[in-house]
Amino acid sequence: MALRDDIQTAAAQTKEASRILARLSTQMKNNALLAMAEKLEAHSEGLKRENAKDLKAGEQKGLSGPMLERLTLTPKRIADMADGLRQVAALPDPVGEVLGLKRLPNGLQVGQMRSPIGVIGIIYESRPNVTADVAGLCIKSGNGVILRGGSEAIHSNTAIAAILESAGDAAGLPPHAVNLVQTTDRQAIFELLTCDASIDLIIPRGGEGLIRTVIEHSKIPVMKHDKGVCHTFVDETADIEMAESVSLNAKIQRPSTCNAMETLLVHQDIAGHFLPRFAKKLQDAGGSIHACPESFKYLKGNITALSLAEDSDWRAEYLDLRLSIKVVSSLDEAITHITTYGSGHSEAIMTNNHAHVTRFLNEVDASAVFVNTSTRFNDGFELGLGAEMGVSTSRIHARGPMGLTALTCEKYIVLGDGQIRT
Repeated sequence: MALRDDIQTAAAQTKEASRILARLSTQMKNNALLAMAEKLEAHSEGLKRENAKDLKAGEQKGLSGPMLERLTLTPKRIADMADGLRQVAALPDPVGEVLGLKRLPNGLQVGQMRSPIGVIGIIYESRPNVTADVAGLCIKSGNGVILRGGSEAIHSNTAIAAILESAGDAAGLPPHAVNLVQTTDRQAIFELLTCDASIDLIIPRGGEGLIRTVIEHSKIPVMKHDKGVCHTFVDETADIEMAESVSLNAKIQRPSTCNAMETLLVHQDIAGHFLPRFAKKLQDAGGSIHACPESFKYLKGNITALSLAEDSDWRAEYLDLRLSIKVVSSLDEAITHITTYGSGHSEAIMTNNHAHVTRFLNEVDASAVFVNTSTRFNDGFELGLGAEMGVSTSRIHARGPMGLTALTCEKYIVLGDGQIRT
């Protein structure tokens, strides 16, 4: 009961803060974000010390390599958090933007105005940089935010949130605008999901189990950041060197992320030429391959880290250097495979055929579709949003990286000069 009361009180406090945030000037919000960025950089060493506590505890608990990698706060990641806040500060403020204002025959002017959603609750695992990213986006868009990070990152998240809160207070933000749930008790998640009077939207970021739990128990609308079973299709017209470079980047640049490639599809006409050299470079980078029978024939004898793929491999989000490879006979077969096994996250085609580009863009159902470039770009920071709340794989309200605009809703505004309805 005490935990429930604590969570409900925190949610109510952030709701009250959100009402103040919604009417703050753009300049005040920007000043707060810039102060937060400066203070994060100034406390970089302290953040690394707190992060080291989480890493040590994670190793003792036997967290996987990918989980530990996502948990780590390197100097670059701390700098990126600060840069993300500065980028958000530099972006146009969506709050108050008027869309589609038009005059009706009766003289009324009708349009829509962007306004904050209210309070965003985000439940996330492992990555402590999410704490700063989502706080910055919520503040700029005039929303309060309640954060519940994973227990594995409690020291890192608490330190980041304290810095953000202190800098925000000094810059004039209302108390509790950024509100971190500091208990590791898992029951806190379930209590948050009942706070529908104070929290307007829940965004879960994490594994399949977390997302399923949130969807099943939430009384609040949920925007999913689902797993990433991402594909790259190399068709028969692709530039081989470009396809090799992009496909390797999509897999090995940071394999523990949800936008990393998990399955490579290769057209049968170029498989014999493309696959052996690609697989050799993947193996040299520490990778291993689960191959369909056709691709297995091309790779057997060329690499040692090779096994026959099972059906479960086509649905797997490995989050490491394992890769599934399938040879396909056509664009149709590639699209069918993606439709069957993909998670709607990030899909790419490597091609020089304009008709194939058009079909892939139109027929592949995903939050982002890429042509001749890496799926690793499905990221708010990379796509110019400053940061992201997550990559929405839902189809309602927002899809893809959720930046500032995705954290607003529209209300109709009707401007008149005395008109009455007859």
